[in-house]
Amino acid sequence: MSDLADDLSYARTPDEQNCLSIGKNFDNDFDSQVAETSQKYKKSNLVDGFFGWFNRLKNGLGSRSDRSYPHGAPIQQTEKIVKTKLSELEEILDWFNPLQELIPKAVWWQCQTVLAEGFTNAVRHAHKDLPVETPIEVEATIFKGRLEIKIWDRGEPFDFEAKLRELMEMDIDPLERESGRGLIFMGSLADRVTYTRTTDERNCQLIVKNF
Repeated sequence: MSDLADDLSYARTPDEQNCLSIGKNFDNDFDSQVAETSQKYKKSNLVDGFFGWFNRLKNGLGSRSDRSYPHGAPIQQTEKIVKTKLSELEEILDWFNPLQELIPKAVWWQCQTVLAEGFTNAVRHAHKDLPVETPIEVEATIFKGRLEIKIWDRGEPFDFEAKLRELMEMDIDPLERESGRGLIFMGSLADRVTYTRTTDERNCQLIVKNF
């Protein structure tokens, strides 16, 4: 971590919490690059969008027609549906890889790390008692200065924030624990992480990173 970040610290706060601070400097002039690179994916996104819509109908994953975007129209949006298998992580990362041309490299790397952890948790924990064929849907949306990743699973409800607080309140350094360490990385690398129950009885993990 120290080799990739410009500033890295782990300190106790006055309210008796631990704060992992990761700082990375980058060039903020991405408008022209985003506009140029986004054109390369428009055609493929039409095809991906159709098959994504078809797969949602086939798997009962619902429609996106009722979704609103409070942060403005997306610059780029892409999705992937995979089975409940850890081996599918490679396919997820390959799918996420082209987005590094649209966002700062450091932001892409951090979000790739969080995405991998979120998907792994869905397979190992949320879907641990479910068939391999149970779908996991992943969506990445780029807005101006903002990346949102959503991971939908069909497991039981889980209080992400409560678990994260529990880990941070432990007497030992939570980063030294094997169990739960990934949740701390997710909470530290992203600007916002939530895990909520949806009306169709799925769970949606939202990961937000501003840049």
